[in-house]
Amino acid sequence: MDEYVCETATVHSEDRLLPASRLERMIGKPAPDWTVEDLVNVVAGQGIRLVSLIHVGGDGRLKTLDFVPRDPDHLRDVLMAGERADGSSLFGSMGIPAGASDIVVRPRVHRAFLHPFSSVPTLGVLCGHLGRDGEPLPESPDTMLRRAAARVEAETGVALHGHAEVEFYLGRAPQQEDIYGIAERGYHAASPFVFGEAMRRRAMVILSEIGVPIKYAHSEVGYIKADEMSDLMWEQHEIELALQPLPDAAESNMLTAWVLRNLAHGSGMRLSFDPIIREGHAGNGLHYHMSLVRGGEHLPMVDGEDGLTTEAKWLVGGLATLGGALMAFGNRKVSSFVRLAQGKEAPNAITWGRSNRKALIRVPIMVTGPSGRAVSPPTVELRLPDGSADPHVLLAGIAQAFCVGHALEGLDALVDRTRAERSKDDPEAALPVPRSLPEVAAHVQRTRALLEAGGVFPTHSIDRLIDALRSGSLEG
Repeated sequence: MDEYVCETATVHSEDRLLPASRLERMIGKPAPDWTVEDLVNVVAGQGIRLVSLIHVGGDGRLKTLDFVPRDPDHLRDVLMAGERADGSSLFGSMGIPAGASDIVVRPRVHRAFLHPFSSVPTLGVLCGHLGRDGEPLPESPDTMLRRAAARVEAETGVALHGHAEVEFYLGRAPQQEDIYGIAERGYHAASPFVFGEAMRRRAMVILSEIGVPIKYAHSEVGYIKADEMSDLMWEQHEIELALQPLPDAAESNMLTAWVLRNLAHGSGMRLSFDPIIREGHAGNGLHYHMSLVRGGEHLPMVDGEDGLTTEAKWLVGGLATLGGALMAFGNRKVSSFVRLAQGKEAPNAITWGRSNRKALIRVPIMVTGPSGRAVSPPTVELRLPDGSADPHVLLAGIAQAFCVGHALEGLDALVDRTRAERSKDDPEAALPVPRSLPEVAAHVQRTRALLEAGGVFPTHSIDRLIDALRSGSLEG
């Protein structure tokens, strides 16, 4: 069989064509159409020895439950039913007690992929969670997001899609052959002025192979030379993902972090999503772009020269209303507030704008071709979250905010009052963003009924969240 070599792997000739997902090429149909039998055939045909059920715990990190299929029927059972697990260990921080801890980890067949890092051939399958009653587990961040996304469509007739700008730093000891960059001048820098370009590109290929769609990637502003404070040199990069329905967008965000961590570990480099690596230097944001979809069509955000469409006002007004509370999901470390305090294009007030990168909410320009056709759909960007964010609960909160904006009285007045251009002349027009975790707790307490609406965030989970915020720590 003909082969050719790419940067990440030897690729067989039948794999040369799109789509980018390797399993889609193997199975010969798009992921939403996959069946259990399709995956059974892949396991048999590719000599796969392990099946890994991959899911998100209450701490926002990926977890795995591994199987060696004994025979085809055992494999079918695992793929269809999943397996039980200890919910108190996975979601104790979300309020599941040890006395009622049995849950089920349930695979989603269309979210399978060939594991890129396992030492033996492995099929990875993303999963959700069921409770003892067989219903989606309320304390699972995956359940919260899916309920929030369904509520948006039911109440507004609009579906929310989203994608993240994943910023990260790579660090390693200087080498003699290095050509150094310049502090805070790393944006779009190319090799040899960045050492992480090859790893970033390798991550893009791997992500595409496992079904994560990517918009683009580049080096970012941050660059920190090794000095007496640290013997590592650090440079910043970004991978911007492509729009997907919210549950898929959160999973893609998690998989991106997972791939980057594995690659950095294997390359002997340090990787950090921390909001601040060092004070005075650019921090790691996790900006989220939201698109509004009705009838399969992405809706415009701008109405005329300077106004917003009705649906865009729902999103902007809702984000302005819940912006401080959403920091409980998007700004979860003490260093998050260091990033905000030092500015550098980080929001300092609950405002929105068309081009102001210091606004909490931004409506970016659209790129169009010579014919006027948009290259990508219009979006609204939430610029407040950082690398400490928990994507599932953050996106669930954004979805709740959209429902708030949809039902909000005085929406036009709120949108006008929080416009960034107005706040320059009237400092009282917009509220400042919270400056500490206890201040975020006050915002959550004040708006908790909006977060809990529709059964999205369980009351006991919000209780625990407020307690943790008031204590000044969401970790541990």
